[in-house]
Amino acid sequence: MALAEGAAVPYAVELGLTVLHTALYAALFLFAYLQLWLLLYYRERRLSYHTLCLFLCLLWAALRTTLFSFYLQNSLQALRLQQPFAHWLLYCLPGCLLFSSLCLLNLYFAEVIFKVKCAAEFNKYKVLLYLGSILTSLLFLVVNLTCAMLIHDEIPEKQLRWTVLARALLNDSLFILCAISLACCMCKLGKMSSANVYLESKGTSVCQAILVGSVVALLYSSRACYNLVAVAISPDNVPGPFNYGWDNLSDKVHVEVSSEEYVVFGVVLFLWELVPTTFVVLFFRAQRLSQNLTPAGMVNSHSYSSRAYFFDNPRRYDSDDDLSRLGAREGGLATPQCSGCYGSLAGPDGGSAADSAPLLCAAGGSEINHHHHSSHPAPQN
Repeated sequence: MALAEGAAVPYAVELGLTVLHTALYAALFLFAYLQLWLLLYYRERRLSYHTLCLFLCLLWAALRTTLFSFYLQNSLQALRLQQPFAHWLLYCLPGCLLFSSLCLLNLYFAEVIFKVKCAAEFNKYKVLLYLGSILTSLLFLVVNLTCAMLIHDEIPEKQLRWTVLARALLNDSLFILCAISLACCMCKLGKMSSANVYLESKGTSVCQAILVGSVVALLYSSRACYNLVAVAISPDNVPGPFNYGWDNLSDKVHVEVSSEEYVVFGVVLFLWELVPTTFVVLFFRAQRLSQNLTPAGMVNSHSYSSRAYFFDNPRRYDSDDDLSRLGAREGGLATPQCSGCYGSLAGPDGGSAADSAPLLCAAGGSEINHHHHSSHPAPQN
C-alpha cells in the first residue's frame, strides 16, 4: 500500500496533520502513564478497573503514536509494511484494545449498579460477569487475528471478500452489543439517585459517569454501524477505499491510498478512537480521595459492617439527646443490608431499623438518662 502520486492535498498539509496526530497520541500516552504512577503513589490497588483501563489506553496510545511516527519518518515505508504480524500489531491490535476497554467499562458500571442495589447479589454473579467479559474480549481478539492472518495469505478474491465480511459481522456486532449494554447501564444509573453516593466515594459522580458512558457508547456503535455498511456496499474484489474499520486496514496492503484518503483515515481515528479513549482516561484518572465522611454519616463502599459504621460515624460522640433526635429523624442506626438503594438502613429480615438495630444498653435506658451528666457510671455485671 502506498500513497498515490499527484495528490490533491499539499504535502505540507499532510505533514502537518501527521505531526498533529503524533503529538496528540503521544500526549495521551504521557498522561495515561502519569496517571498510572499517581495510582502507585496514592497506594491504590495495583489490579483494579483504574489500572486496567489506563494500561489498555496507554498501550493503545503507544501503538498509534508508533504508527504515525512511521509516517513522519517515511510515509511509503509506513504503508509498505509487508509482515502480517507487524501490520496486525500497528493497525488491528488497537481495535482489540478499544473493545477490551469497552468491556471493562461495562463491567465497572454493572458492578456499581449491583453494589448500589445489593452488594450480596453482586457476589453471586461476579464470577459470571468476569468470565463473560474476558471470554468476549478473547473472542474478539482471536477472530481479528485469525482473519488478519488468512487475508495475508494467497487466497482467492471471493474467499477474501467473505472473510472480510464475516470478520466485520462478528467484531462489529460485538461492539454494537457492548455499546447497547453500556447504554442500558447508563439508563439504570440515571434512575438511581443513591448511586451518586457510591460514585462520589470513588471520586466521580453520576453525571460524569453518564456523560462518559453515553459518549463512548454513541461513538463506538456509530463506528461499528459505519464499518458494517462500508463492508456491505464495497465492490466484490476489494474493500472500499474509505472503509477504515476496526480491523480491516491490513486488507489494503496492495492498494494505493491517496492523500485525501489519508486525511480521512486521520479524521476517523481522531473522532472514533482518540475522543472516546480520552474520555475513558479522564474518567479513570488518579485522584486522592478524601477520607472525610459526609455529614449524614455515609461511609465508603467497603464499610458494610455495623462495627465499621459505628466507629466511622461522625456523630458517635454526640449526647444521648442528640442521638435520640437523630434517630427520630433518620429512623435510627442499623446494619446496612441489601435494600433498594445504597446506604439505606434496614434490618436483616427486612424489618425496620428500630426492630433489628443493635441498641446499646437498651434495657438500661432510664439509668442512662439518670446518669447522663455524670462523669463515668459504675460498671455493672
